[in-house]
Amino acid sequence: MNGNRADNFLRLIRRSQRGRLKIYLGYAAGVGKTYQMLQEGHRIKEDGIDLTLGLVETHGRAETEALIMGLEVIPRRKVTYRGIEIEEMDLDAILSRRPSVVLVDELAHTNVPGSRNAKRYQDVEELLAAGIHVISTLNIQHLESLYETVERATGVKVRERIPDRVVAEADQLVNVDITIEDLRRRLKEGKVYTKERIETALDHFFKPTNLEQLRELTLRELAAQIDSRRRDPQAEDVPASPDQVMVCLSSRGPNSEALLRYASRLAGRLNRNWYAVYVQTSMEQPTVIDAATQRMLSDTLTLAQQLGATVFTYKGDDVVKTILQFAKEYRVGHIVIGTPGKKVPFWKRLRGEGSILDRLVTEGAGITVIVLDTKAIREERPSPEIIPPAVESDEGLKARKDFIGEGGAALSRTTILVWEKVIEKEDAIKRLLDSCREIGKGQMESALESVLDREKQGGTFVGEDVVIPHARIAGLSRPIMAIGVGREGIQDQEAGRKVRLMILLLSPIAPPESHLEALGLISRMARDDQWRKDVLAATKPAEITRAIQIWEAGQQDSVET
Repeated sequence: MNGNRADNFLRLIRRSQRGRLKIYLGYAAGVGKTYQMLQEGHRIKEDGIDLTLGLVETHGRAETEALIMGLEVIPRRKVTYRGIEIEEMDLDAILSRRPSVVLVDELAHTNVPGSRNAKRYQDVEELLAAGIHVISTLNIQHLESLYETVERATGVKVRERIPDRVVAEADQLVNVDITIEDLRRRLKEGKVYTKERIETALDHFFKPTNLEQLRELTLRELAAQIDSRRRDPQAEDVPASPDQVMVCLSSRGPNSEALLRYASRLAGRLNRNWYAVYVQTSMEQPTVIDAATQRMLSDTLTLAQQLGATVFTYKGDDVVKTILQFAKEYRVGHIVIGTPGKKVPFWKRLRGEGSILDRLVTEGAGITVIVLDTKAIREERPSPEIIPPAVESDEGLKARKDFIGEGGAALSRTTILVWEKVIEKEDAIKRLLDSCREIGKGQMESALESVLDREKQGGTFVGEDVVIPHARIAGLSRPIMAIGVGREGIQDQEAGRKVRLMILLLSPIAPPESHLEALGLISRMARDDQWRKDVLAATKPAEITRAIQIWEAGQQDSVET
């Protein structure tokens, strides 16, 4: 069976221009991930493929160390941090050596401060962008969205975590599984940790109850990934569902991180796009809330982006009206909110002034509202009875195919502008609109008005560097885009922030699916760390177009395989 897996990965390697990623996933240390990775390394080398070891952690295990023999090892770089010499993977040396395949252990590892990338998975993304194929290892507890779940199951706060998208975008996942009894026996025999750590490990993290829950989480994650790939919305024969997921955020909401992680996993199980929406009321303007609350809100929005959400901010004092308007526009079927705060006084309820939750349930006809107890989180599982499968209309499917195109080259058809000096947001939007040849002179004024009206409601951004002004415009036959790069920044005076990338999106009025597909595609690209690095490092528009084409080719390859 392992031989077949290696053969499958070899076929992926031979077909791909961008590097491929394979992950050996386990439920705990000691199940044999590194061992199996090294075994595959030998099989790949025997097949004549140029392979090296970028970094392998043996943890003193004799059988693992024996498998390193016969494989080329890239020496580690030595870094002195606070008087201590630390060894890290030498990313530059691997890029210079440029093997066809490199083995990189412990994907969730945090690099020493001062390294080019904060996390090892970001090093791996650079290797993949350079066309180098990577085989790596990961334990289930390091997934960001499982943080609270793992803490409840084991009592351990996992410090090293990676975005779920890293696993979701991997080309192959292999479950490395042994029985709990066998793992504990290996631990007692000293094959996992050193002697002085064995008793503590057995009594704490490696308790049978902990391992059982971690093992179940691993199997459920793999099942969800398999189901998600089987229902890939990019594939032409699988219609995409318009039943999206949104999570409602507040600047003062308790445990917003848990709310986001839940929404991320719900969207993953449903194979849906998901959105994080923050409605800024007059009581939550930056001039009103304190600095600590502003930092908390900023951290929450950043985590939402890392977990894969497209983040929207709106302004308005009627929070429920804004949420439901968004839900209607973006075809949201599931709204996730946290535990309501203070109850609405009885006399106010008599006047019809219900809480946000009351109004969402009453006014949100056809929408499933999920309330997560953010003060005492419990794991919720979506019920098939309240999550009916939704089918995209023929018009929506046609619009999506027209937009994506036969070769998937939707984004690379866009025009690109580069500004060397700081430019104001509204001026940038006007210039990008002027560059869109599909917009006639008669449409230009109304298109600008629609985009600016949408921006007055609130911004749409992905990460700290990318903003996506967008609107649906009458008279268009397909979505169109234009990209602006501000070398010194694109200034949004009202929001008090500066970004470096602006992606303007204009979509037809109908069907709404075309707008959602385009927005989802742009968001996926903009969240790609390597893509942003390549675009921001580019010196010419042609280099940016090339970066887009490379990203699109990778998306097309993942669909074909």
